[in-house]
Amino acid sequence: MRRFLDLTALALAALPAAWGETKLLENFTLIDGTGKATVPNAALLVVDGRIQYAGPKSGAPKAPAGAERVDLAGKFVMPGIMNMHSHLGNVVGLTADPKNFTVNNLNKQLKTYAQYGVTTVISMGSDQELIFDVRAAQRAGRDPRTRIFTAYRGFTGVKGYPTAAPGMKGVPYEVGTPAEIDAAMKTLVAKKVDLVKIWVDDHLGKEQKISIDLCQAIIVGARKHGLKVAAHIFYLDDAKKLVDAGLYGLAHSVRDKPVDGELIQLMKKRGAWQMAATFTREASMFVYANPDAMLSDPFFTRSLDATTLETIRGDAFQKKQANDKETHLWPGFLRTAQANLKKLADAGVPFAFGTDTGPPARFSGFFEHWEMELMAQAGLTPMQIIQSFSKNAAEFLGKQNDLGTLTKGHWADLVVLTKNPLDDIRNARAIDTVWIAGLKAN
Repeated sequence: MRRFLDLTALALAALPAAWGETKLLENFTLIDGTGKATVPNAALLVVDGRIQYAGPKSGAPKAPAGAERVDLAGKFVMPGIMNMHSHLGNVVGLTADPKNFTVNNLNKQLKTYAQYGVTTVISMGSDQELIFDVRAAQRAGRDPRTRIFTAYRGFTGVKGYPTAAPGMKGVPYEVGTPAEIDAAMKTLVAKKVDLVKIWVDDHLGKEQKISIDLCQAIIVGARKHGLKVAAHIFYLDDAKKLVDAGLYGLAHSVRDKPVDGELIQLMKKRGAWQMAATFTREASMFVYANPDAMLSDPFFTRSLDATTLETIRGDAFQKKQANDKETHLWPGFLRTAQANLKKLADAGVPFAFGTDTGPPARFSGFFEHWEMELMAQAGLTPMQIIQSFSKNAAEFLGKQNDLGTLTKGHWADLVVLTKNPLDDIRNARAIDTVWIAGLKAN
């Protein structure tokens, strides 16, 4: 009897197309994110938000009666953009304040991300407890909002960077002893964070940097609980010490000098990732100093409120950045970061995709597309860039069985385009529709 019941359950499981919500997307060119050749005249069969078939239309199973058929003739379908470095909730307009961390503000930002094809984000260390309620609601079913992963609150030293930045005091854990690290780690474990974050920087010598000894204690403490650690870094020397201590991900590029063979070998030996290059973070430090075509680009301006747009176009805002004594340094830091990503990629170090969007003047959605352009300028191919935000990002998260590529069993998180991004990565801007878990998100 038990065997009969088991076989019956197996048979029912083998017939998903007969039940639930079924969609058949057809007649498009498929870019599945695996790195394989594109598939012309393709089809995706999606049942209850998950892909049951992806490949040539000629090989697709017959859709059941009543299935929704979506004709995408002439279009291109690629995986949704997964951003491994963002900050949610704290900013309204150009003002950072923990008071801004509300459901309404989160939903607004997630909607903006989704409109630009960003289907997954990791919020990197500046969150409040509300983030767990939203994450839980998403994971309880299907949700057309951009998927949330979170580091909750990151670590820094006592009075350390970035606590002097507007809106950041009291946001990270400021730790000075192993006991303080243990207490904070217990909270992170109880909250089931997706990643642990450390800020390891002194803001070009102006602020206090957490010690490497404390960083090592954080890494060891996290690993005891099966958690991986990523770090905001700037300096090559810090990157080497942290990777050697077991760091999982560099949340920014090394920007003070070229990466060398020692770091490359350490990253490969330890299995460390360049989780995010965040080129647009560097670009945002100087781009507003002079009027830029971006400021009149409809693809950029469509997501900004009138007051914010007027401010960043104004003389006062631009002069403030132009007159900053460090503004002239950032183009060089950007070029160093770009060269370093290319060198790591060529050496076989795993890399994903991230932008550090969310803080003031680092605009969600548009900056992800700008990041792609800057990656192309660094020498990466469109296919490498697409894989960085799909296959690679899912592997970094350990979610490669659910997310990333458009393959059987994965959630149908995808972007429908009217142009081929493999011809020019800027064609990823040509967004027709965005789907998250098989639901239209825009």
